[in-house]
Amino acid sequence: MKSPLAHQPDVATEAGPGPVASFLRFAALGGGVGVLSSLAVPLLAATMPWALANAVVTVVSTLLCTELHARFTFAKGRGAGWREHWQSAGSATAAYLATGIAVWVLHLLQPSPAMLTEQIVYLGASGLAGAARFLVLRCYVFATRSGWRELIPPLDVRFRISLASAENPAL
Repeated sequence: MKSPLAHQPDVATEAGPGPVASFLRFAALGGGVGVLSSLAVPLLAATMPWALANAVVTVVSTLLCTELHARFTFAKGRGAGWREHWQSAGSATAAYLATGIAVWVLHLLQPSPAMLTEQIVYLGASGLAGAARFLVLRCYVFATRSGWRELIPPLDVRFRISLASAENPAL
């Protein structure tokens, strides 16, 4: 039986959804999974320590979101492969660290902030981290013909261009 996580090479397909449609799908799917996760943690915590329940739900929700983003947000036409799962997990970890650091810095600057202030800082950092994560997923993890990879040509192309320019100064 073939693994559902098996990586399949990219093939030329129709262009995926535009950036606005992708972002709306990203927010809806990620937000929906986030709400379900917030309900699942306390239920699971009834059977195990809260930190373990949170870790289990975080791993499962990250895997689920990566699959949903591959299939629907960025319309890859297939599930996510191992590379996409690892890169997505890395971007989720970076987003988690960014929000944690933002709240930590708030507590350094103001040892007892009001709950509203803490929520503003957390939600602001979450929004920025989510937008950055969307860009990383769209431009790098799930990119096929667009994104950062096309902005910088591969080294062998740059080398061939520089050789051609040296041989023919008119280039």
